[in-house]
Amino acid sequence: MAAEKILVVDDEQSMTQFLGIVLRKEGYSVTTVNNGKDALERTRAEDFDVVITDIKMPGMDGIQLLQGIKKHDPSLPVVIMTAYASQQSAIDAVNLGAFQYLIKNAKNDEIKLVVRNALEMRRVRTENLYLKRELKRGHDEKTIIGSSEEIIRVFKMVDKVADSDATILIQGESGTGKELIAKEIHYRSRRAQGPFVSINCGAIPRDLLESNLFGHVKGSFTGAVRDAAGLFQVAEGGTFFLDEIGDMPHATQVKLLRALQEREIIPVGGTQPIKIDCRLVAATNADLEREVAEGRFRADLFYRLNVIPIKLPPLRHRRDDIPLLVDHFLKRQPSGPDQKTVSKEAMEVLMKYDWPGNVRELENVMERALVLDESGVVEPEDLPEKIRFGIQQRGTLVIDSPTLTLEELEKEYILKVLHHTRWQKKRASEILGINASTLYRKLIGYGFEKGTGQEADGQPGEHAA
Repeated sequence: MAAEKILVVDDEQSMTQFLGIVLRKEGYSVTTVNNGKDALERTRAEDFDVVITDIKMPGMDGIQLLQGIKKHDPSLPVVIMTAYASQQSAIDAVNLGAFQYLIKNAKNDEIKLVVRNALEMRRVRTENLYLKRELKRGHDEKTIIGSSEEIIRVFKMVDKVADSDATILIQGESGTGKELIAKEIHYRSRRAQGPFVSINCGAIPRDLLESNLFGHVKGSFTGAVRDAAGLFQVAEGGTFFLDEIGDMPHATQVKLLRALQEREIIPVGGTQPIKIDCRLVAATNADLEREVAEGRFRADLFYRLNVIPIKLPPLRHRRDDIPLLVDHFLKRQPSGPDQKTVSKEAMEVLMKYDWPGNVRELENVMERALVLDESGVVEPEDLPEKIRFGIQQRGTLVIDSPTLTLEELEKEYILKVLHHTRWQKKRASEILGINASTLYRKLIGYGFEKGTGQEADGQPGEHAA
């Protein structure tokens, strides 16, 4: 087992030598430095288990070092050394997160005890963090379902980027699970202990969006009866998820860009900047590059957000995941001897549908089918008509020779739909999105119907070749 690593920091070389000797005798791996700046760099480059630092040092003192370490690794115990037990700065250091303070002339046994306690706390915190991450990972794996190549590619990207602090832009159609991916990133990151805060930019009135994001000061606008923190501050130490960022007004985009660049915000009506420490994950179902090209989204903000892009595939591009998702939705139903199933025929129908609403639409369809079904087995007739009948006409339209006029193309398509519905004109008009009388007039115009009467549904006309 590797020796636990301790970093000793003091501008007095005799003190670092003394502590190095005492602690090495206990079997620890001890590194000594003589100023706060070097110490901070070492903690960023190496993994230490405990830091022992003098509180008074030229340049970066012990308090500043403590604050720098806590930003990088909040779970790393820092022991502050001071000349006097009652020194207020030592007490302040503990209030700022130091593990404990030691008197410089403390006995060896006391030093060893404090270090052992700090190491024990480090172990408990590390185990706690690991268990929480594993627990959350297991929970989220139950909600993000899929084994297709497309979704596995997304999972691998999440694994790669979760532990960094880089800004991430998630792109995907509505219902593909953008917020679930954002949460997955958060709970696999070192910020998992911090809050996950989200806002839908399209759901907040434009006038209130800035206040929600950056906060406001009392009296800055009607109704601002007291100071209020923005969500950037609420997300301190955690992850801030900005959904539908393509809907953000231009003026707010400018302020968001500043927040990302400067890592600080200015509340609405305020003048003093406030430092922020949160990771930003944004998402959109819009084509932001096109929005930039058309002047509706700032190019500089887009490039600032698009540091690591993650594209979520629509469900129609990962049809292999549909049985897994259906099984997941079935299992979420109350368990018991009457656990419902889905027939092979119904599953084939579900697999062929294009799912424009993606996983969210599939979830709603399954909930409906399970509620309405009384036999215990979901059959095709338990599914909505658009799922059953909207399958074949939703294939790719292939035009071998693009020489048809729009009118000729319309005629061909109407005939195709009529063949599909076996000349059930009511059903055909529903698929075409026109009323039956309009369809009838078009058929008369094509010469497939006589103006003196209508054929009954399901009785193909004599011209229906």
